[in-house]
This record gives sequence, C-alpha cells and structure tokens, in this order.
Amino acid sequence: MPVVLVFQGPTFTQERYEETVRRLTDGKSRMETPADWPAEGLLMHVAGEGEHGFRVVDVWESEEACRQFGERFMPFLEKAGIKDEPEIYPAHTFVSA
Repeated sequence: MPVVLVFQGPTFTQERYEETVRRLTDGKSRMETPADWPAEGLLMHVAGEGEHGFRVVDVWESEEACRQFGERFMPFLEKAGIKDEPEIYPAHTFVSA
C-alpha cells in the first residue's frame, strides 16, 4: 500500500533542503529523476515553498520503502540542522498521470 510522507517544520527550510540534496547526490541542488534517490520505491516527490514554510511531499510504494530511504536520509538531515520529524500515513488514494 502506498504511503505519503510530508516533511515541514521550523528547521526545514529551502536552503537546508538544497544542502541535504547536494550531500545526498554529490552536488545537485535538486532531485531530477528517480535515479537520484538512493532507494527504490519512490512514486512521487514534490518540494516547494508555501505560506507556512518549505514542504516536501513524497509518495512511496510501501512503508518499508519509505523507511529504508529514511534510514539513509536521516544522517544528511541531521548534518544540515533539520530536527523536524516527517509525518507518514497510508495513502487513501493515489492517482498518477
């Protein structure tokens, strides 16, 4: 079952997101293809600035795939000073174009 991951909080800024992506991808400032992820199972990734701050929304094919990515990704977040925890929940509906 797909799961949704939402990442937002006071320590999660666009600058820190870009720093994290650079560390994860050896220099890129943004994720551009599924090959940029060090884990299998990503179905969708969206990042942007809203009126309540910077936010990332991912959809993963399973909770296990999401958690495997999180295990590799969390050290990069910690190095960037991001202390916020993501919200993860089962997708009720996922439609892809």
